[in-house]
Amino acid sequence: MLLDAWRLAVGTLTAVPVRPPMTVDRRRAGLAMLLAPLAVLPLSLALALVVALGHWLTLSYAITALLAIAVTVVGNRGFHLDGLSDVADGLAASFDRDRSLQVMKSGTSGPAGVVATVLVIGLQVSGLAALLGSVEWWRAAVLAGLAVCLSRVALVTCCARGIPAARQDGLGETYTQSITRSGAVALVALAAALLSFAGCWAGLEWWRGALAMAIATVVCLIMVLHAVRRFGGVTGDVFGAAVEIALAAIFVVLS
Repeated sequence: MLLDAWRLAVGTLTAVPVRPPMTVDRRRAGLAMLLAPLAVLPLSLALALVVALGHWLTLSYAITALLAIAVTVVGNRGFHLDGLSDVADGLAASFDRDRSLQVMKSGTSGPAGVVATVLVIGLQVSGLAALLGSVEWWRAAVLAGLAVCLSRVALVTCCARGIPAARQDGLGETYTQSITRSGAVALVALAAALLSFAGCWAGLEWWRGALAMAIATVVCLIMVLHAVRRFGGVTGDVFGAAVEIALAAIFVVLS
């Protein structure tokens, strides 16, 4: 079961080629979401490498940050950004649940989706650039890489018990309600502790990492609850939006 969950996590959250899992069910899906921070370690390492290259090539912090974020986007095939765009379009399209879900499923990006993508990417790049300018580059690379991994903890908010799927035929159906609330809280607390420790090691205030994780979780929870109210539940698009919003929140607070 663990191997299936690992393949499911890596195959869903990254562009790294893996063999498909033998079986996909709710237990394996829940475990895959718990493994998500580890599954995206290749993206984390790629981001850290870009930061290192930017330092050695004496690129500006803004350009280095933009290239680093671009690597994470390519590393997950733009899957999460697509979700963010679809959620924004769905929320802006109509107050009718079915109409909103139809717009989200169409795959096209409307004005709301484009604006949301630009704003969130802008926050990620700006936050990372500010972080690169505030601590030693190699410490910033490690901290930023950890932030990428821990941003995927936002997925447990979407998968916690009590959060339903918006439709029965989407990606979210397999993953929803696959993680206990106590398990979700425990993972968020562990992530906050890790980010706080890493931030302190990098030279930031000891509380900044914990605050970053707390704000990221609260913002994602608000979005998830709003999706439940508007769409009747969450979809795979909401999962992607949660990841991108969480990463933006973490970088902004750390900066």
